[in-house]
Amino acid sequence: MEPDVSFMTVGAGSSERRIAIRRREGKGPGLVWLGGFSSDMKGTKAQALDDWAAAHGRALLRFDYSGHGESSGDFDAGTIGSWLEETVAVFTTHCHGPQIVVGSSMGGWLALLLIRELVRCHATGRAAPITGLVLIAPAVDFTEELVWKRCPPAVRHDLETKGVWVKPSQYGEAPLRIYRRLIDEGRNHLLFGGLIEAGCPVRVLQGVKDPDVPWQHAVDLVARLAQDDVVLTLVKDGDHRLSRPEDIERMLRVVAEF
Repeated sequence: MEPDVSFMTVGAGSSERRIAIRRREGKGPGLVWLGGFSSDMKGTKAQALDDWAAAHGRALLRFDYSGHGESSGDFDAGTIGSWLEETVAVFTTHCHGPQIVVGSSMGGWLALLLIRELVRCHATGRAAPITGLVLIAPAVDFTEELVWKRCPPAVRHDLETKGVWVKPSQYGEAPLRIYRRLIDEGRNHLLFGGLIEAGCPVRVLQGVKDPDVPWQHAVDLVARLAQDDVVLTLVKDGDHRLSRPEDIERMLRVVAEF
């Protein structure tokens, strides 16, 4: 059965957000799902992970960032910083014992930022330990590396003058709106300036035919995870979503290793 939704409040005053959470009880290590930009916790991969967790008696935590899915908030007002704040709050409140974090696209970036934030806040002794990462098409630093630096001059002009770029989406009827403030605020959270220390084994699944996160981006990430146990799997005919049945099976096989 689908776990019931619960809510927790993050922020205060005008920045208060009501975050929707679905928590499946079970044995450890627990699993934490971090979805992508404009995705929610009922997506194909998240639901498949929940089904697997139920079948294997594993604990799983899913939630929606503000402006996504069942959570409150305005998607257009969201930033990497606000979604990271929610990720840290949900993780530290609801996770107990060793955890495997599974991050898809932007969720891969947030997974690495979560680890860094726990270290910065000296919360690693109090928070549940992260003992493995599974990153699917990880869009680390995407606001800078995959949006701003790849923008054609006309798009960059729109961002600078209008503050927004309306980008046709390949994954739905509604276009995506990329705001200049998302890019500007994202610069507070960039990781590609040096080495990245996950402090745990990392498994990366990346489609070679991904139009949003090029496979070379995943290679660059792996090069920066120089001190960790990292395995990169390139899926030759894989796209960005990696949601085909064979992709789901591959993801679950990797999760089962932990």
